[in-house]
Amino acid sequence: MAFEIQPRQSLIVYTYSLKQTRQLKRYGTVMYVSKKMRYVVMYVDQKDVTSLTDQLNKLRFVKRVVASARPEITESFNGVAEEVAENSEDETKDDEE
Repeated sequence: MAFEIQPRQSLIVYTYSLKQTRQLKRYGTVMYVSKKMRYVVMYVDQKDVTSLTDQLNKLRFVKRVVASARPEITESFNGVAEEVAENSEDETKDDEE
């Protein structure tokens, strides 16, 4: 029996009140609760993101749910250093003129 890593995604749940944040534990893993700004960061399975977003939006104490964009962002930085160096060289040439 091999352990397989499940792809997860974070959801930011903005609430009207933090009294009901304990109820969010049944939908996923609650990682952080901001008392000042009244939001909860929780992790859920990536395959369940759309259905859980709909379920959470139907709750009375939830203002809105925002899914993290991290899965869509490429994490490879091939060629980025060269582009930054080229841009900085162009800017220094413009400053000299």
